[in-house]
Amino acid sequence: MAAISPAIQEETLRTLPGDTVRQLQWRFAERYDLQMLVQAAREVARGPVARLVASGARQTHEWTAAKHALLEEFDSSGITSAFLDTENGGYLIGPKNLALALIAFELAWVDAGAATASLAGCLALSPIHERGTTEQRARYMSLCAPASPGEDRKPWRGAFCLTEPLPYAGVDTGMLGGKVTIAEWKEGQEPLLQVEKRGRFITNMGFANFVTAAVDTADPRITGSCMVILEEGDPGVFDRGSITRKLVHQLSSTSDPIFSLRVPASRIVGGYTVKEGRIVPNFNHSEIIEAVFARTRVTVALMTSAKLLSAVEPVVRYQRNRFRGAQQIKAGSLRYEQGLQQREDALHRVVDLWAMGEAGAALGFAAARAFDELDPLEKEKDKLREEAGIGGGRAELKWLKGVWPAAVEYVHHQATNTAGAVQKAANQDVLVRYVLADAVAGVLCPAAKLWNTGTGANAMREALSLMGGYGITEDCPGFLAYKWMDAQLEATYEGPEAVQRRNLIVTMTHELFLEQFRQWIPEMRRIAAHRPATGACVVASAMKLWLWTLNHLQNTSDADGSKLYSSARQGVTFRLADALCWLLASRQQILDLMELEAKSAANAAGCDGLTSTVTFLSDLCHVQAARAAGEAGRICADLVYGYNRHPSWDDPEHKGCFLGEELEAWEAYAPGMTAFALDVIQPDGSHPEKAGPCAQCGENSAFQQQRNRLDLCLTGSQLAKDRAARALAMVMIPEVPDYPR
Repeated sequence: MAAISPAIQEETLRTLPGDTVRQLQWRFAERYDLQMLVQAAREVARGPVARLVASGARQTHEWTAAKHALLEEFDSSGITSAFLDTENGGYLIGPKNLALALIAFELAWVDAGAATASLAGCLALSPIHERGTTEQRARYMSLCAPASPGEDRKPWRGAFCLTEPLPYAGVDTGMLGGKVTIAEWKEGQEPLLQVEKRGRFITNMGFANFVTAAVDTADPRITGSCMVILEEGDPGVFDRGSITRKLVHQLSSTSDPIFSLRVPASRIVGGYTVKEGRIVPNFNHSEIIEAVFARTRVTVALMTSAKLLSAVEPVVRYQRNRFRGAQQIKAGSLRYEQGLQQREDALHRVVDLWAMGEAGAALGFAAARAFDELDPLEKEKDKLREEAGIGGGRAELKWLKGVWPAAVEYVHHQATNTAGAVQKAANQDVLVRYVLADAVAGVLCPAAKLWNTGTGANAMREALSLMGGYGITEDCPGFLAYKWMDAQLEATYEGPEAVQRRNLIVTMTHELFLEQFRQWIPEMRRIAAHRPATGACVVASAMKLWLWTLNHLQNTSDADGSKLYSSARQGVTFRLADALCWLLASRQQILDLMELEAKSAANAAGCDGLTSTVTFLSDLCHVQAARAAGEAGRICADLVYGYNRHPSWDDPEHKGCFLGEELEAWEAYAPGMTAFALDVIQPDGSHPEKAGPCAQCGENSAFQQQRNRLDLCLTGSQLAKDRAARALAMVMIPEVPDYPR
């Protein structure tokens, strides 16, 4: 990894990053199938979807014929089939997480409601795909496949029904109002189930042919909860319910359905067994949801990041054109050509917005790729578990925990780059690779969902403000006002921010994740040695500070003697999770840059003009690294110092201050000492007029040293922002938006 020469560093950004850059960054440059899928999704997004938004389709809650026509566009473009396995009408071989992430990104670039309408069908099938029986997968996947040439049928559409009506909507996915009982169970025949379920905020209900619904037992002959498949033709009530009067995502169909249906027990997702006269589902609803949401949250995260990156071009165009049209502004003048971009503040704020979008996209696509790596390993793990006769739940956890020592040793061997026998064995050990990949994916998924949608929604407000009054109009270029509103909903999709934080505080303290996290710190140091302009050094310092803080909090009590790091202390755990998310996003942004640089250098003939893009994106990395380190450092400092009680003038033994008579005695032995003593209690009891003696770092001096080092690592970050701002002022953009088409 060679450093960029000064001559190259002076080259400025020519155009906005295009497909070649993104394919290299997000690791699908060699996947022609995914490249074609991206192009197909883009045509739908910037054509039919954009035209619908521009024509005012978002002004109605109703699921109109024009909106319904989008489903056929999804079918004909290959978007619908992308989720399906090849034997069921799909065309993509292997895991589909990155593919679905790219679809969501392209559709949400224009409208998140359209992205939701597409992805909700995948969400409905996901319980069946992840935990369904062979027969269930074959039936519903095939039914949802678009008709082949010559076939006279319409594809089925699905909906995922988890949340209950208010006041319980989304409160706790473990609390279900939906109930299942046994309606009829004749000797030697399959039981018939009676399902009662009322849904809330259920997407796709305007046209769904089937629903995967979460229900709890209301019959002693059924054990626990489960998910069950309901079809519109089943005996009973399949009521699509009243339309949800949303302010956002209007290109998706949402309503509050009511179901009272009789279905065969074979509709229980994943099947069941009969034990002692009781139906025992093979998977409870929580196990299914965990497998589903672990993947689908990533696509939602990327929907918000797409908004941020899509806002860059409209904002730049607005800023440059801001003063054109005024009589006193002459064509060719600086004010005419640059508009608001004559001023540093306007440029710096766009740079911050862009850097945030790059980091979010990097984190989201990394999570998608992590699950693509994990999925085949999980299938192999399940096969090995069944062969070993190991059950699920705690038995499986105990079985996998036996692999942890080998996994830790493997990580150490990787870090030292040795090729010993243990490492070679670990490379071939499915379980070692599985537990390591699972530990990382378990952090990246909630981190992407939490950080991308939470900070992304805040950043979209900033993007809107950069458009001035134009930003809050219906015809705002890029539909930025709609995107800002949509981002508020995405922050609550598939569990609000508190749910992601609760997930993170468990997974981020996993031994195998922390072992790998420790190795990421020297990785960032090595990058910084070759590419200091990326900000990798400050990320490494912030990661080290975060680790120190986690260990400190896990082993320290507050001033009242209460344990600091515990599930009940969410003021501690949640905030530490937030700090980690900033660092993970920034790290992945830097890794994407290194991938781009390495691949563009290896394919120089086909990557003309990428050098300036790499330089610019490097400056964005540095800008984002400084901000991430600042946020993480602020949170860590608050947690380390904030739970100590401030010294008081009345503390026993006068801790933290001096007595006047003591200073006089010490002055005889150390002349001049009184000049350095600020917190002094005089013989008459008087003292400086403030809350108490200044707090001392005491046993936290190691933290203070690391925090000082982190602050020093910020050196050069503002110079990077200045360079990025100058490049932004010169970058070429199209004269007019490329959508609606």
